[in-house]
Amino acid sequence: MKVALVSTRYPPGPGGVERHVAELAPRLAARGHRVDVYTSELYREFPWERLPPSIPREAPASFGAVHRLRVFSLPGELHYPVFRGLAAALRRDRPTLVHVHTYGTNQVAVARRHKERTGTPFVLTAHFHPIWSIEGGWLRHRIRGFYDRRLAGPVVAAASVVVVQTREEERLLRSLGLPLGRVEVVPPGYAPLPAPPSGTRRFSEEFDLPGPFALFVGRLASNKGLITLVDAFALLAREDPASHLVLIGADGGMRERVADRARTSGLERRVHLLGHLDDESLVAAAYREARVSVLPSDYEAFGLVLLESLAQGTPVVATRVGGIPEVVEDGRAGLLVPPGSVSDLARALLAVWTDRELARRLGDYGRTEVVGRFTWEALADRLDVLYREVVPS
Repeated sequence: MKVALVSTRYPPGPGGVERHVAELAPRLAARGHRVDVYTSELYREFPWERLPPSIPREAPASFGAVHRLRVFSLPGELHYPVFRGLAAALRRDRPTLVHVHTYGTNQVAVARRHKERTGTPFVLTAHFHPIWSIEGGWLRHRIRGFYDRRLAGPVVAAASVVVVQTREEERLLRSLGLPLGRVEVVPPGYAPLPAPPSGTRRFSEEFDLPGPFALFVGRLASNKGLITLVDAFALLAREDPASHLVLIGADGGMRERVADRARTSGLERRVHLLGHLDDESLVAAAYREARVSVLPSDYEAFGLVLLESLAQGTPVVATRVGGIPEVVEDGRAGLLVPPGSVSDLARALLAVWTDRELARRLGDYGRTEVVGRFTWEALADRLDVLYREVVPS
């Protein structure tokens, strides 16, 4: 079967959807499919940044090929990446099935029109975020609300299957009153990071961290609860003057605000904004050396970074939102708190920080009982079955 995987961005652009597609493509090829990835030439959207010319716009891959198309967008609150030439590329390459990623994007509308014109079925993996958790302010939220009420129905109804990662994601989609057809809950997988060197403090030495640290890994975006995190760390820092906070991830528009909050809190020497790290073994070392990993988001469809932390035996503190409770059992693999609560987040961080037996128990349970439930192979197996059910024989 000839499968088109379509997503707004693709590695080396960082992000969860980007990794999802990159993990999926070779595994689908291993199951006998020819896979073409259609994506943009963007490195990131907030702030808008294109990949350097050294990244080829057309490149063969072990699974098929990667096609990086030009995109454009209106500025500010009207931000909406629109592909140039995606419809033409699909007509030219004639895939058997189109698997498009992320609800509400231009590529989903293109996949629907392609189905209307050619009869080619499409599968939608939603990666759904509710209105209140998306990038932008009042106007952008109003535009998204209009899309949900007036435009989304016919688009999602045309999908042969809508794939969600958790039951909570399905519930949120259904709460919009959309005419959903077949919905399948298929969790993503966890791909082990390269092993860090054993018996060393490689990460701490690399970045000259003199004391224990709490770790955040993810894009520095408005939905990640980062100001709440800095404020909660300020309370922890009063209890342990040796503590530090490390944030790893590309800037999604929040770096300066986080840095400003750290300065005004007197923590500029203890809050470390390291940006995106290409060396994944170094990221694994950060997880292993951290005393606790924290994800204080306003919303997460899943939260793959939680599995990355637990795989290193490091306990997690996260918000009780989205799909996180379906990944992390509160009190067993980590501690969950309400979003936006500085006091609750600080209390949970301090509990793990000071109770080493609790930290060990949470990390051990996560590593042995949670991580193994989520594999990319299982996702690829399930999608392989879905594809063959969707495409007429």
